[in-house]
Amino acid sequence: MESTTSSCPSTPRWNIERPFLTGRFHQEAKAMSRFSESKGFSLDSFSTGLDKAIGCFDAAVQELIVIDDLLSAMVGIEGRYILIKRVRGKEDNVTFHVDPSMDLALQELAKKIFPLCESFMMINQFVESRSQFKNGLVNHAFAAALRALLLDYQAMVAQLEHQFQLGRLSMQGLWFYCQPMMGSMQALSTVIQKASTNNFAGSAVLNLLQSQAKAMAGDNAVRSLLEKMTQSASNAYLGILERWVYEGVIDDPYGEFFIAENKSLQKESLTLDYDAKYWRQRYSLKDGIPSFLANIAGKILTTGKYLNVMRECGHHVQVPVSENSKLMSFGSNHHYLECIKAAYDFASSELLNLIKEKYDLIGKLRSIKHYLLLDQGDFLVHFMDISRDELTKKIDEISVEKLQSLLDLALRTTAAAADPCHEDLTCCVERSSLLKRLGTLKDLEVSRTLSDGNDFEEPVSVTGLETFSLSYKVQWPLSIVISRKALTKYQLIFRFLFRCKHVDRQLCGAWQVHQGVRALNMRGTAISRSSLLCRSMLKFINSLLHYLTFEVLEPNWHIMHNRLQTAKSIDEVIQHHDFFLDKCLRECLLLLPELLKKVERLKSLCLQYAAATQWLISSSIDIPKLDESSDGSVGNSRSPSRAVKLTTRNTTVADSILKFEREFNAELQSLGPILSSSSQAEPYLSHLAQWILGVGKDQ
Repeated sequence: MESTTSSCPSTPRWNIERPFLTGRFHQEAKAMSRFSESKGFSLDSFSTGLDKAIGCFDAAVQELIVIDDLLSAMVGIEGRYILIKRVRGKEDNVTFHVDPSMDLALQELAKKIFPLCESFMMINQFVESRSQFKNGLVNHAFAAALRALLLDYQAMVAQLEHQFQLGRLSMQGLWFYCQPMMGSMQALSTVIQKASTNNFAGSAVLNLLQSQAKAMAGDNAVRSLLEKMTQSASNAYLGILERWVYEGVIDDPYGEFFIAENKSLQKESLTLDYDAKYWRQRYSLKDGIPSFLANIAGKILTTGKYLNVMRECGHHVQVPVSENSKLMSFGSNHHYLECIKAAYDFASSELLNLIKEKYDLIGKLRSIKHYLLLDQGDFLVHFMDISRDELTKKIDEISVEKLQSLLDLALRTTAAAADPCHEDLTCCVERSSLLKRLGTLKDLEVSRTLSDGNDFEEPVSVTGLETFSLSYKVQWPLSIVISRKALTKYQLIFRFLFRCKHVDRQLCGAWQVHQGVRALNMRGTAISRSSLLCRSMLKFINSLLHYLTFEVLEPNWHIMHNRLQTAKSIDEVIQHHDFFLDKCLRECLLLLPELLKKVERLKSLCLQYAAATQWLISSSIDIPKLDESSDGSVGNSRSPSRAVKLTTRNTTVADSILKFEREFNAELQSLGPILSSSSQAEPYLSHLAQWILGVGKDQ
């Protein structure tokens, strides 16, 4: 993760323009004076302002001078014979140079100490630069830890200087005392160089420190130091994490946390937008997760999400925090993982109890089942009776307000009135038929097939009977589970069931017409054949409804209900509910386009036959009456022509019934093999397949 671009306070100019606030003024003052005296870097520069080169002195005197210069160099200050040279264009890179006339043994010892001096200057520069606001809390904490380390380092240099002033420090002694710090300082300078080069911030700094600590596993002192630095740098990060898992609040002023909040996504979108991404994308994981949290990042995200839902419900809850649950440290004991897991368990159980108990999730789902899955269909029978005239109109002529008032009347005058949730039920009229609507939902498997296929013709004039649907008002936080997408799936199932119920009612009406003429001796006529066809159609639609309700919806509902009772989190509830809907859609044939088109074609034939039944029956029952009148004394002169006309009509009626029978049987016979072959991949179709094949045998 690179340094954040979040809005943050700017560093005051006086903090940059006043060099005496840092230790660099010593270097800058010397560099400026030296630049004014000498344009280049050469051997002469070592003797500038000095009477003699160091080589003019005895070895013992040289040693004293070199020790004095090295003590200055160790805190980033040039000496008389040890100079600091900066690489042009790279202000952070410095090198130390000695007077070439210096004793060779002293030169070698001095050069051994130079890496320590360079490391100090690099660390000091990093501390100064990374303490600025824009670099984030992790860099601030890391810089503070380094500053504390540098104080210890400078205290060590001061002690060495004290020993030097007492005459107790030799060159070899200085080298001896410097060696323990060499490895640690160089390891830190390596980390700093990588962090500066890549402009690391946040979790990237923590990951870098951890990886370097693992790489130095063979050096206990260096590894311990790097682990301590990691611990110090992570304190601020763990503070952000603690507020998230204990309060559900992202307190991340510099954008370093690995959880991002998309404030443009509002909870209201769950009930309005089919593709609402609120639950999945309101809070999401970013790149750059700290390695020590990588395996538990998903649980951390979920914990805060649960706490946020409760807060938006006005249910203020905070995870109980004790001294043992503070997330201010992490290590090999994995105590922080136990704290996060405890916070997750608490948030999960609290939200689940809130949604189940206070907002009665199971009761809402049961109410939706009553109405949209026609679990209690008495209100629907009454509604279909009183709204028949309105539903038979074309889409543009239908008054949704009138349908809503008729629906309210049906709900108040049936057993549904006892349901406290019945007022949440509303009606709507879609703009397209069921098959066309399925083709517009891109996330369903059936959409591609339906959009590509053109073998099913849409009705020329679509009425309310094909487009009517029910909807349900769902409030937050239940909309997390019963989202717009879930409601749309319920509506698809309802429209399929509603259409089947309509076909069943029309066929029942046709059957009643047939029963009305049973007293007449119609055996051997077209009407008796029509009666058999009507019975076959009724058997088809009743068996389809039985399959949909008792073999698909009811068993799957009970499975889901039992799973919801044992669910441990709201995500499990969402998963079980979505699985229930997807399974019902598939087993109700709505995701099997080939079968669905066949069934819709059969229902269309049933409706055409039911609509033609009244004419067929009236045309058939006129025949015996006309025969009786032709034997009488009245109208004998007209009977031959009337007999011819009636014979023609009787033939037309018989042909119409035979045509319906052939088409219905042909569709049934073509559906049978499709069901048989599909039942191998979709075992739940086996019962329906057996019945369909049985209908073919009845014919």
